Amino acid sequence: MTKENFSLIKPISRRSFSRRGVLVGGAIAGVSGALGFSAITARPVKAEGTPDDIEVLNGALYYEHQAIWAYGFAAGALSDTEVGQAVLALALRNQADHMAHRDALASAISSLGGIPVMTEESYDLSSYLEAGEGALDSDVNIAKLALALEVDAAIAYASEVAKLTAPELVMAGASIGSTESAHATAIRAAFVSLGVDVPYVPASFVSADTREAWILKV
Repeated sequence: MTKENFSLIKPISRRSFSRRGVLVGGAIAGVSGALGFSAITARPVKAEGTPDDIEVLNGALYYEHQAIWAYGFAAGALSDTEVGQAVLALALRNQADHMAHRDALASAISSLGGIPVMTEESYDLSSYLEAGEGALDSDVNIAKLALALEVDAAIAYASEVAKLTAPELVMAGASIGSTESAHATAIRAAFVSLGVDVPYVPASFVSADTREAWILKV
């Protein structure tokens, strides 16, 4: 699948959500996540969420839908080589995490009296491709795209979680945010295992200021 093919996919309807506004989906690392939201959905949500809380959570849910879609789409571009199949196995494992995130978020939104945002038919990641932050022309570049998405997810949590008013939701968001950072580190570790000379953790923080240090360009 080439960049040109990818650009033909129907653009998303982004509503009021920015590219890094809330959870931006996906990585190939198979690190379990959403422990906080899992705890919330294991019992009735007692927090009195505000409309702003619901909007933030729905933004997160929107990007979980995007992540699930992106994994499924990219899987078809992976090769049958040992590296490609290793990436596929990790991608499917992490996609399962995102499905759990999706279900937990939808449950929390409903419990707060909101309506969970529905999945779109397709999503547009062309801004990443145009910036050279990944591609679909090789297994390695697919992993770089996943890394960029995961870094943006970690950055988004730092700003968006603080907007939540219910302590239970803040704790849950922080839990997922730390998992996104772990995903980014695990992907970089995968590159190290392939002989790429990069540090596992390139900066003391995952932030907009350090973003360029975390991602790997095509």
